[in-house]
Amino acid sequence: MKFDKRDLLLYAVTDRRWTGEETLYTQVEKALTGGATFVQLREKNLSETEVLEEAREIQALCRKYGVPFVIDDDVELAVKIGADGVHVGQSDLGAAEARKRIGPDKILGVSAQTIEQARQAEAQGADYLGVGAVFSTGSKDDAVEVDHQEAEAICRGVSIPAVAIGGITAENAGKLAGRGFAGIAVISSLFGAEDIEEAARRLRKASEEMVKK
Repeated sequence: MKFDKRDLLLYAVTDRRWTGEETLYTQVEKALTGGATFVQLREKNLSETEVLEEAREIQALCRKYGVPFVIDDDVELAVKIGADGVHVGQSDLGAAEARKRIGPDKILGVSAQTIEQARQAEAQGADYLGVGAVFSTGSKDDAVEVDHQEAEAICRGVSIPAVAIGGITAENAGKLAGRGFAGIAVISSLFGAEDIEEAARRLRKASEEMVKK
């Protein structure tokens, strides 16, 4: 499954720390109902059996809503369940090797903090870039902030779409307008919200307005 760059408008990255008494499945469904256009399953602390079961459940949910579903980092899991694709960081498996393993028809996303990384990712087969952190964030301990001018240079310097990530909220998304992003990737501002469905609506609207400018 390939995708349209409009699918990057509201890119939801899961985070189990916000589930509380809910399940990740119900939270993702709320996000999809509210307007999430892309889902990345990001799990760092589950067993292989648990993450396999969860991945299959979330994958089925995303198919129900017609939304692309990718796995963070775990190429073997993505291949095993036939996910729509995989997203890799700079410290994960290289883009070229990830592309080789998932094949030409799956989605490959790559994190980039510099124009050099972005161009290399594109050359190695990436379909889109995740650029950030564009704002200070507590969701990823190893996040490196990317200056907005550098972020714009990345967006303008490649032919594949880029999604902004890192500390993005419905209130600050507008600061990214005109930089060339195809959408926003969110974690805590979506899954950490008291009303996930409403948060998704607000974030989707903010992203649409950002992309227009």
